[in-house]
Amino acid sequence: MSPVLAGVLQLLALIVALGLSYRPLGDHMARVYSSEKHYKPEKWIYKAIGANPNVEMRWPAYLRGVLAFSAVSVLFLYLLQRIQGSLPGSLGFVSIDPDQAFNTAASFVANTNWQSYYGEQAMGHVVQTGGLAVQNFVSAAVGIAVAVALVRGFARSRTGELGNFWADLVRGTVRILLPIAVIGALVLVACGAIQNFAGIHEVGQFMGGTQQWNGGAVASQEVIKELGTNGGGYFNANSAHPFENPNGVSNLFEIYLILVIPFALTRTFGRMVGSLKQGYAILGTMATIWVVFTGLMMWTEFAHNGPAFDLAGGAMEGKETRFGIGGSSIFAVATTLTSTGAVNSFHSSYTGFGGGITMLGMQLGEIAPGGVGSGLYGMLIMAVIAVFIAGLMVGRTPEYLGKKIGTREIKFAACYILITPALVLCFTAASFVLDTPSNSMTNSGAHGFSEILYAYTSGANNNGSAFAGLNADTQWFNSTIGIAMLLGRFLPMVFVLALAGSLAEQTHVPETAGTLRTEKPLFTGLLVGTIMIIAGLTYFPALALGPLAEGLAA
Repeated sequence: MSPVLAGVLQLLALIVALGLSYRPLGDHMARVYSSEKHYKPEKWIYKAIGANPNVEMRWPAYLRGVLAFSAVSVLFLYLLQRIQGSLPGSLGFVSIDPDQAFNTAASFVANTNWQSYYGEQAMGHVVQTGGLAVQNFVSAAVGIAVAVALVRGFARSRTGELGNFWADLVRGTVRILLPIAVIGALVLVACGAIQNFAGIHEVGQFMGGTQQWNGGAVASQEVIKELGTNGGGYFNANSAHPFENPNGVSNLFEIYLILVIPFALTRTFGRMVGSLKQGYAILGTMATIWVVFTGLMMWTEFAHNGPAFDLAGGAMEGKETRFGIGGSSIFAVATTLTSTGAVNSFHSSYTGFGGGITMLGMQLGEIAPGGVGSGLYGMLIMAVIAVFIAGLMVGRTPEYLGKKIGTREIKFAACYILITPALVLCFTAASFVLDTPSNSMTNSGAHGFSEILYAYTSGANNNGSAFAGLNADTQWFNSTIGIAMLLGRFLPMVFVLALAGSLAEQTHVPETAGTLRTEKPLFTGLLVGTIMIIAGLTYFPALALGPLAEGLAA
């Protein structure tokens, strides 16, 4: 079987698996967030944290819940790392330095999982399992909760209430993420991923000396890292490591985990607003971008350019032979079009255009299908912008899902789409003005520029992957990327929830002959065009200096 055919068959198998999961999972999530029943374990959690799940919240109260919970999470994870040297199960590792502890705490709470350290050489079992893995669950649940709050804003009328954050957080964790993670961990163990609490041990000779590895609860952390679109690896090689991702079957399963909830949330959205066709329109937009990006990535990585590529069947540098170009390309697009950031190959080794595709996927806002929750609310913000543009073209007040998009709503949407580019471009520019940050680049020229641009793109968009040629473990990068991750995660949530509150206060506007039909393929095309134009106008100059210049020079 040719490598190209193998890659196409993997893509088709993935599409079939996602299609089979779409309806049952989407409907289940709609029931979870619409139910008034509380399970007994959930009641215990509410009692422990002192929350009343039956109290409806307006958007400021909902936002306070999000920020308070996240702030406590950052502090807890920071302190856990700082006292690691005194904890049992630390495997002899010392406590983490303050700047790196801050960066890691901000990273995992912001659902970014950027790592400027070697996991197997820095973090013990307690920090990995009791700190990082826990945040993989709850940070994902926070993202879904905010998305559901925005959906309620569209679905409700004449009320500013968006639900209860604590109920949404607990239900998302207990009823959605935990059950799937348990089953997924068993699948990964069956594929060969490790799951233990073993200490450090020697595994044989390596370049004239012995090599040491430590065990860990890898399979259980691997499954939630992908399912929750988190991305932080137990080992530095991430999903390229055979302990995390042993073979082609586990690789395809991990890609499935990355995509299944973000895609299924479009059906949840359709079910909750009372129109499945609206969910299909959002799904069509996401799927179109994802398939096109995957096709372009496979094309540019399979393209032969000299005898070395001819012998390898494509650009194999930086890729695992057990996954090949097809499995690596599909994974790279999935992880950068979502906020996952896990890698099974090294994006720095991709062709110039291939590296540009991974970067552009993040710069779109990671909305195709995006992170758990964040992909849906990001796409809905883009839908609001698209409706506004359509309204300007025909001279009509824009409406979406029966809600008028006025001055206040469009200001919230505009602020949302401006935050991340401002963080990315300002921090990238500052890094080149100062001497010390630019000295961290392994490469010069266009590729060196791409290393730093990719780092801030990844951090501010809460992705977490890296070009792997940048020494990011410095005070400058640990601090600035940490700030970019926090601001890139929580500032957009402010405007999402403010928009949700504004929409919930409105009454539904009945459809007329002039109403834009947002469930039609025409709107899907308009939405795709809006997304590409906004990202292109924002990032094209920076991309021209980096991956485009490198690709054209190859």
